[in-house]
Amino acid sequence: MEKSELITIQDPKSPVSEAYRTLRTNIQFSSVDNEVQTIMITSSGPGEGKSTTSSNLAAVMAESGAETIIIDCDQRKPTLHKKFLVSNKKGLSDVLAGKAEFKDAVVSTGIDNLDLLTSGTKPPNPSGLLASRRMKTFIEELKEKYRYIIVDTPPVIAVTDAQIVSTYVDGCILVVASSQADRDAALKAKKLLEKVNANILGTVLNKVEAKGKGYYGYYYSYYDEDGNKQKKKKKK
Repeated sequence: MEKSELITIQDPKSPVSEAYRTLRTNIQFSSVDNEVQTIMITSSGPGEGKSTTSSNLAAVMAESGAETIIIDCDQRKPTLHKKFLVSNKKGLSDVLAGKAEFKDAVVSTGIDNLDLLTSGTKPPNPSGLLASRRMKTFIEELKEKYRYIIVDTPPVIAVTDAQIVSTYVDGCILVVASSQADRDAALKAKKLLEKVNANILGTVLNKVEAKGKGYYGYYYSYYDEDGNKQKKKKKK
């Protein structure tokens, strides 16, 4: 199977790839007492890079030797099958509806230790499907098979899907595109997640470019074990 063109695969030594590895490390050490195994990625609005972030994060998780699966929970506008160059004929919705077995729907990404479950057939009620007892049970079952489960969801402001999924994952990451996302929208997204008591591990500020020869920045923030917000910057 042909590998996707993720930067962490095509250019693993780039500063951006290193930033994803640092993000991986921060997640792994984000909580000493409670293990973070299931991670949801969302954004305030479309086009902010949540699917790119989730794909590259999953790739570096797998790179560490951990069995990892990435799930496309964006039933309305799925993109992961395009990023990994696979079919979306069978996927999550088909498994939950009992129309396909997991072993027949899950696909290899061509990356060691990384599997993918695409969104599958578009259901008539995506929110209802994600809120079902079967979905919660399914995630629990996957914990027996994989060390990390990365869940890509729709933007949190647009629909309730991300809020629903956030209630049964260990942590959430909010992706915000620099100079694209509205500040109020980003704050609203954060409040919507907090409203359902989601465990927000931190934010990724994506698409950051700083003026100046030979320089660019890739910023991300996270919360340390004392609950204090930290910010890191990778330079080139």
